[in-house]
Amino acid sequence: MAVVFTVIMSALALLGSVVAASASGGIWCNVDDTAVKFDVGAGVTRGMGGPTFNFSGTLEILGRPVADDLRKTTFEDSNLTQYWLDNKELRLNIYHEHQLANAYNYVELTILTKASDEGVYDGQYRLAIYDNAADADKDGQPVELTGKVSCGAE
Repeated sequence: MAVVFTVIMSALALLGSVVAASASGGIWCNVDDTAVKFDVGAGVTRGMGGPTFNFSGTLEILGRPVADDLRKTTFEDSNLTQYWLDNKELRLNIYHEHQLANAYNYVELTILTKASDEGVYDGQYRLAIYDNAADADKDGQPVELTGKVSCGAE
């Protein structure tokens, strides 16, 4: 009797883990070009509007001084300000603000892609970098970098 109970409980636990695994997926994008290196990703639930969870990532802006606080950025959940995912497009807007004394700097990464194959999204990224100290004209305009990006979703 105890063996049958153990087998049934094990089967139910296995079934529960399969159901939970099919209830979520993930998205990810990465670039390693001459201007930037970044890697971002999140879990995505199925249903309920498909909210993300555990968003994280890293960004390195190449060609900026080593001591510059904008050169490397770590992203977390609160930095993913908007996203869109369906079987045609994946779009992400990621914003991170850096505060130095009384000055605010920021990086804003926008990723716009279209499905090229099942689970594969190719397109462009646009990185806007605002560095208060480097804004000699004080016009508030960020420097922009663009390039190709490849993303995935499951």
